[in-house]
Order: sequence, then structure tokens, then C-alpha cells
Amino acid sequence: MKKILRRYSFSIVFLILLAGYAFLFNGSDGEIHRLDGFTMGTSYQVQIVDMPAGIGSEEIAADVNELLRQLDSEIFSTYAANSELSRFNRQAVDTPFIASAKMIEVLLLAQEISAQSAGAFDITIGPLVNLWGFGPTIQPVDAMPEQAQIDAALSSIGYQQLLIDPAQSEIRKSKQLYVDLSGIAKGYAVDQLAEYFDELGVENYFLEIGGELKIKGFKPGNESWVPAIEAPLDTASQVYEIFFSRGEKIAVAGSGDYRNYFEENGIRYSHEIDPRTGRPISHNLAAAYVIDESAARADALATAYMILGLEAAKELAASQGQAAYFIYTTDGTDFKEYISDEFSVYLEAN
Repeated sequence: MKKILRRYSFSIVFLILLAGYAFLFNGSDGEIHRLDGFTMGTSYQVQIVDMPAGIGSEEIAADVNELLRQLDSEIFSTYAANSELSRFNRQAVDTPFIASAKMIEVLLLAQEISAQSAGAFDITIGPLVNLWGFGPTIQPVDAMPEQAQIDAALSSIGYQQLLIDPAQSEIRKSKQLYVDLSGIAKGYAVDQLAEYFDELGVENYFLEIGGELKIKGFKPGNESWVPAIEAPLDTASQVYEIFFSRGEKIAVAGSGDYRNYFEENGIRYSHEIDPRTGRPISHNLAAAYVIDESAARADALATAYMILGLEAAKELAASQGQAAYFIYTTDGTDFKEYISDEFSVYLEAN
């Protein structure tokens, strides 16, 4: 019998004390001002050190919540029937669809990562995810999918069939597709939050949505923000490694297969589905972390690396000079890590 574990597939442990959720900033001069809430089916947190002049905390809170509401329910949500993405998914094949600049930007980046990863990242993978029981509502399926079912689902995916015309602000699909941007939209929303605070002149912040981060400047006292990598264990969160933002403006994202899976006959089936084979991954890479300028790009790359597996992920990261941290296992119990040179600099405080 299958056992579905309803847990997040990945999380970053934050070495910052949190205390509940609030919809207004709190804090005083020389302290961290926090705003917490919910968006895109997960939580978000905003932490800033320097409150900008000329705008109150209530106005910032309203702006942040409105920005995230628009990105979610108006553009990227597959749950909101009238969102831009939902309307496109209902659009007839070979019929142009006028898309927003934000949608075009995200789709172009997704296609770029798909091409770079030889299809390991694919935003049209929804039919396969649902087939294996890892869809929006995670439920056990009665039996392992038959190869015929997998083949049928494979025939309904393919990022190459999504056509984008930025000049005309048009997108269309050359066959029936279901696009799901959950592997990149949260990162993009973090980038949009960062842009908002950059425009306000905020020099020190820590922004997070569902484990995707954008960090800039320092905490009070000129101390580095210190996120931590979580041990890839199906238990309570444990710190595996800490790293330091070093005052730089960086984005961080990660992916793993250790909290969302099912077991049948002693075999573990990951929620990470390879869009090239139609089956859950079965390699020894347990978690992938990425540091980049863009949270959206880091978000998508972390997923791509998890699908590729350790050796192919190392090769792709090296070819791009990407800051990457991979945790893998050699026997299913003991963990080892591969750290790219670009990532290693963040393991030491400046």
C-alpha cells in the first residue's frame, strides 16, 4: 500500500527567531521590522532594517499584500479560475493569447532553463505530476501508473510546444498543454518584492516566499544575514550547513525529494518527476541549493538540478559558473556534499 507524506518537499531553515504572523510591520530603530503573511499557497516574510522615509508601515504592508495578490490570483495561480494562467490553460490550441509583460518574462526564463537543462525543467509537466498522485491536492492513487498511462501523459507535455512572441506580447500552444509555474513563480515574486523595496531605497532586507530568498545588505549591527541549509531528512528540521550573505544582494533557492514521496513494496517514489521519462527520479541527489542574482532563476535551476541528478547537475552548474550546493548520498543514509567554487565563498563570514 502506498504511503503519501503530505509535507513540503524543501525548506530552508532560518537562523532568525520568528514569533507568529502579523500584517503590520513591527520593530523600532536599530531593530528588524517584520511583515508576515500568506501568498501562493505558502507563507512569506519581509524583514527590513532601514524603514524608508516618506512612507508608513501600514502603506508598505498594503503595497506588499497587493503586489503579491496580483502576482498570485491575477497572473500565476492555477487555482484562480480567472487568473491569466488559468485563462491561457483554457485557450484553444494555436490561438494567440495576449499575455502580460510579467507572464512573458517568466515564460521566457522558464524556456531558457528548460533548454539549458535538456528538458529536465518543464513547466508543462502537470499531467505527469497528477498521474503520480502529487498534484495540487496530494492523494494516494489506487495503483502504480501503467506505462500506457505514462506514455499518454508524456504526449500531453513538452515545453517546446509553448510558443512565445515577446514583440507581439502573444503566447500560444501548438498542442493542448497545461502550464504550471509553481517551480518559478514564487522566486519571481521574491524578485518583484526586492524591486519594490529597492525603489523605496531600502538597503538592508531579507525577503522570503515559501523558502525562496532575496537578501541584501546587513542585519542591525552590520552583521551578515545567516540562512542555513536543511539536512535532507524526513524528520524535524535540522541544520546541515550555514552560509553568509556577506552584505551582497543575492537570491537563494533550493529543492529536495525527502519530504514529499510515497512508498510501495519498499520502494520510494519521489515527487520530483522527470518530464523526459515520465517517472520519479531515482538517483542519489537529495537536495540542491542555488545562489543567483535572480530568485526566479535560482528557483527553476534548483528543480532542474534535482531532476538531472548529481553528475549532470555538476556539469551544468560548472558550465554556467553557478553557485551550487548539492547534498547526495552514497548508501541511502550517509550524506556528502558537492560545493561549487562560486558557492564556497558564502560559507565564510566576511
